[in-house]
Amino acid sequence: MRLLDFSSWHALLTTLLGLSLITLIGMGIRLLMMMTIQQRRERMNRQINERLRTLIAAYKTLGGSFTGTLTVDPTHLRELRRGGEGAETISGETKDSGGGSDRARRIRDAVEAALSDIILLGTEEQVRLADHAARELVAGRPVHTHELVVSLRAFIRAALDLAPVPANLEIPQQGPARPSGSGGRGNAAGKDGAASRGGGGGGMGMGGGGVGLGGASLADDLPSHS
Repeated sequence: MRLLDFSSWHALLTTLLGLSLITLIGMGIRLLMMMTIQQRRERMNRQINERLRTLIAAYKTLGGSFTGTLTVDPTHLRELRRGGEGAETISGETKDSGGGSDRARRIRDAVEAALSDIILLGTEEQVRLADHAARELVAGRPVHTHELVVSLRAFIRAALDLAPVPANLEIPQQGPARPSGSGGRGNAAGKDGAASRGGGGGGMGMGGGGVGLGGASLADDLPSHS
């Protein structure tokens, strides 16, 4: 109260202006702090959401199958050609120059991309498991992904505030998701449709060819490291 001077109108106005200035500075500092905290919180939320989105996609890639071959075949198509064999049996499946080897290649490429994402954004346990799986692929040994899938599932459910999977529930072994049919069949179907409609007019034939080309372009978008 000693700083307040009400002895004259001039002193009163000066005192009120000083108090207003101090209040405005305090409110400005408070607003700046609130904006900084809010921006930091939004940035953290975006990072968490992006991390969860990436790990969920990796979970679907590594654990999208419950039946069939649940391992990743590390063999590259060039290795099959270098061996001079027309067909080779690996991980219980026959690999030839047709769709079998291409299917295994697409599974391997998707799993490698998922492992790379996990090494970047996963927990310490997940990074160790992904590193072990990557080393197995480099060594040319079939890779099981179930243990990594279990770790991802537990982490994602905890991050989403979901109850853990019941301990008495025995979930079957999970393996990498099988890719959809290759573009070759869709392309062939498109060409057959174009041929069947070609007699009726050139426009219909081109339309059928467009469907086939669309299927081929989707297949070309898939990653290829062979």
